[in-house]
Amino acid sequence: MTKQIEFSGVNKHYGAYHALKDIDLSIDKGSFVALVGPSGCGKSTLLRSLAGLEKITGGDISIAGEVVTTLPPRKRDVAMVFQSYALYPHMTVEENLTYSLRVHGVARAERKQAAAEVAATTGLADLLHRYPRELSGGQRQRVAMSRAIIRNPKAFLFDEPLSNLDAALRVHMRKEIRALHDRLGATSVYVTHDQIEAMTMADHVVVLRAGVIEQQGRPLDLYDKPANKFVAGFIGSPAMNFLPATVTEGGSVAIDIGNGPLSLAIAVAAPAGARVLVGIRPEHLTLTAPGEGRFDASIAFTESTGSTTFVTTATTPELMVVETGRRMVASGDRVGLSFGDASIHVFDAATERRL
Repeated sequence: MTKQIEFSGVNKHYGAYHALKDIDLSIDKGSFVALVGPSGCGKSTLLRSLAGLEKITGGDISIAGEVVTTLPPRKRDVAMVFQSYALYPHMTVEENLTYSLRVHGVARAERKQAAAEVAATTGLADLLHRYPRELSGGQRQRVAMSRAIIRNPKAFLFDEPLSNLDAALRVHMRKEIRALHDRLGATSVYVTHDQIEAMTMADHVVVLRAGVIEQQGRPLDLYDKPANKFVAGFIGSPAMNFLPATVTEGGSVAIDIGNGPLSLAIAVAAPAGARVLVGIRPEHLTLTAPGEGRFDASIAFTESTGSTTFVTTATTPELMVVETGRRMVASGDRVGLSFGDASIHVFDAATERRL
């Protein structure tokens, strides 16, 4: 498949602070790639470097086969959608959409036709005469996206575009953005701190931490086979449970649990006595009656969303979260916990790499 965007050994320094560290990343033409990670991981810096808003201190960036490392933003032929919409308040929706075309000398009739076509695609046809102050948050975000679409760029860049919207509108808009991407056959790079957005919208997810790509791949590959403890804990909601354990002489793993070691008959590529972390996702734990599971625990507290109940158990040395269906349990109740060995993830306690 044709590569539309390539980062080759990209580094970025802010004085002594190393924000991006030897980034190598290829993005296929027509794909939707999400850059995800906690605050300060470098995802927005990477996106801004692609747009030309940040000058990198090492490496190269290519768009559609052309090295653009030294080119200014206006010559990179990318369109950016910001978190803050960045609309001109004194212009109507139509004037906001066509501003870039007017700057480039496109005739008025052609501008109006282009605005009408894009507005029909994004559901703004009846709003072209309105001003930004007369629009809802979702409508403003559609104007921002339409302004990017009208330029027909080589790539669309989204910098946390849904952060200012309420929860219900975020869910709606992420469907709209993905549907629009599919209709246009565009190449999209989407920055978010919300791993749910990344998992539900993207074809390819790139997880960053401290300026380094920790893992990249298809969303479910990251979920099923996280490369390290950080990715395992970051991808998935609620986060994965981690329990300290020791590799035994027989090659099994003994989990340190409050009521005694729990032995798991799973093969681990580590010597006897090695300290490891056993990861279990909340949705892979099952509540049972006391004495009928792998081990028993008391419930510390519960959180119900209606169809789903999140149960936190008072296990030691680490609390555990269980995701289950609607259950009538309360703090202080004694329950059993069960899980299948196939759902277990094991990480080296020192390096935190997957074993």
